[in-house]
Amino acid sequence: MRQVLSGVLAAGLLVAALFFLRFWRESADRLFGLFAGAFALMGANALALGLTSPDDEFRVVLYGVRLLAFLLIFYAIFDKNRERSPGQGPQND
Repeated sequence: MRQVLSGVLAAGLLVAALFFLRFWRESADRLFGLFAGAFALMGANALALGLTSPDDEFRVVLYGVRLLAFLLIFYAIFDKNRERSPGQGPQND
């Protein structure tokens, strides 16, 4: 049952990554590209966690990948909301 639920979670996260990738291609907004990468990492992480045994010591490394995905989301939000230089004005990157 654990493998099935991990597979469903991985599929959902990868679908979310594809949606963000599509939005990134349409708008060229870096936020969507970074979110697509983060959700792809989390999807791969869920798949790897489902394929490993709960007793496997390698799972600690997989939680590091999840941390990297959340840090990527944090950076994307920070990058979108940081202050611009006075001469730049609004920018959609």
